[in-house]
Amino acid sequence: MAANIHDQSFSIVFGLLGNILSFFVYLAPLPTFYKIFKKKSTEGFQSIPYSVALFSAMLLLYYAFLKQHDAVMLITINSIGSCIESIYLIFYLIFATKTARQFALQINTTKLVIFFNIVALGLIILVTLVFFKGHLRVSIVGWICAIFSVCVFAAPLSIIRLVIKTKSVEYMPFPLSFFLTLCAITWFLYGFSLKDFYIATPNILGFSFGITQMILYLVYRGETKALVLPDSNNKVQLEQFPNANNVQQSTVNQNQEGAMNYGVAGMISNSQVVPSELNV
Repeated sequence: MAANIHDQSFSIVFGLLGNILSFFVYLAPLPTFYKIFKKKSTEGFQSIPYSVALFSAMLLLYYAFLKQHDAVMLITINSIGSCIESIYLIFYLIFATKTARQFALQINTTKLVIFFNIVALGLIILVTLVFFKGHLRVSIVGWICAIFSVCVFAAPLSIIRLVIKTKSVEYMPFPLSFFLTLCAITWFLYGFSLKDFYIATPNILGFSFGITQMILYLVYRGETKALVLPDSNNKVQLEQFPNANNVQQSTVNQNQEGAMNYGVAGMISNSQVVPSELNV
């Protein structure tokens, strides 16, 4: 009995800390959308991380409602996250009509939202409600959350590969990697204290990648900056510049953005980090 109370106290502390960290993670793309608002154009910014982040938040919400017990922390942060990501996507759709290319991005964004948050999520809810009951239903949805989290954790691999290849940490700022790691550790401890391994397990991978990124930062800090440019075949080229100020960021940065929101509340997910542009 005492042990259960002790574990519950820890879960409340870690849950509150996780909610606070995850909330600021969700606010990380604000500079991106301020830039979009200022220019009245989405330019090359991608909507994929926000679409996937909305899906993961809503999936975790479904899991939390099924779980019922010890689910308040998951419900609060993922309710907030769903609202914030929805606002981002609406904002994106409003300003993605300036050019034919941006109009195409608007159509793709609409398709992504329909696929993830209506078709995919709807199928998961329908199948689990119709064919499964009780604890088995909770376990299946938990496994879906965990597997999805592990899949999106592959996003930072491209950033790690880029840092090693270019010997530059320009697209992997240390504060970002630090808070990513802290967020993953917090949700791991939250899940572990509740013996909710659907939440805890994916975040082991999350803080492992975060620690790897911080080590790489310490190894390669002070090196020349990498400029990402397109070649004639629209493939990414990397060139070294001693001081590239006004450099447009590549898609790899958005991969890390994705991983951060996917890490939120155990999905990390919760994956938005630094905005990236796709003009490459």
